[in-house]
Amino acid sequence: METTSVWTEKYRPKHFSEIKGQGDVVSKVKAFVESRNMPHLLFSGPAGVGKSSLSLVIARELFGDSWRRNFLELNASDERGIDVIRIKVKDFARTRAIGDVPFKIIFLDECDALTKEAQQALRRTMENYTTTCRFVLSCNYISKIIDPIQSRCAIFKFKPLPKEEVMKIIERIGEKEGLTIDEEARDALFEVSNGDCRRLENIMQSCAVLSKKITKKAVYSMAAMAKPESIKEIIRLALSRDFISARKMLLDVMLNEALSGLDVIKQIQSAVTGMDIDDGAKLRIIRECGEAEFRMVEGSDEYVQLESFLASIAVSGDK
Repeated sequence: METTSVWTEKYRPKHFSEIKGQGDVVSKVKAFVESRNMPHLLFSGPAGVGKSSLSLVIARELFGDSWRRNFLELNASDERGIDVIRIKVKDFARTRAIGDVPFKIIFLDECDALTKEAQQALRRTMENYTTTCRFVLSCNYISKIIDPIQSRCAIFKFKPLPKEEVMKIIERIGEKEGLTIDEEARDALFEVSNGDCRRLENIMQSCAVLSKKITKKAVYSMAAMAKPESIKEIIRLALSRDFISARKMLLDVMLNEALSGLDVIKQIQSAVTGMDIDDGAKLRIIRECGEAEFRMVEGSDEYVQLESFLASIAVSGDK
């Protein structure tokens, strides 16, 4: 199970009503569970939005107190070879469930990490043991799952948590942990979490260790991100053709916050859309972000690429 926070386990949902931000998905899955009959399920979507939690809720609702004996969880990023499917999965799938539910559940997390050979073996296992076992597969990228597996599953696509749901989670955790969180800190938590509840809980826990009062500054520090105001000021300096000041401020931000070049480019790309600047300037900046990000991924020196990025913005600043 992918969890790095004690709070992630502490606040993990135990009932369908506790799954936030995935209303349509939850209602359909709940109908399957209530009928005591369901197909194989394939959950896809970004990290930290409730895929693993919903799988555990399904097991709890179906099997009650005996859910651990009827539920096998494997993380495919750790155990991704064909032997796992041939041995662990088959051994569990071939035995009958304990209780009045006619099938067990095997939950394969991050199944997009399975090798193609393992996915082919999984396809046959899903077919052969469908009377005694149901599979719940979870992935971040559905395109990495072979078509024969996709065709055997009911596919549900998860989305990042909307702001109102993230705010409810922040409020609930803040009340239970006795935290003071001002409005600026709440907005910062939403921005750095990007709809990822697990990341949100990790950052809140880290901030709470230092102080029961969570501030905007603490949030960005724990998230290893620069303040949006600093990023926007760098862009404004570059657009005004003050290259030296923009470069100095960028280097200061990178050194003080221990940011990589890719971190900076991603923050610039995110910040520029909300700036009050000409639409043409936004287009040029986004284009240059793409070029700089590509070169850094390919192995180019990040400082050279960031300076080139600022120079390109400065040159086109008055156009």
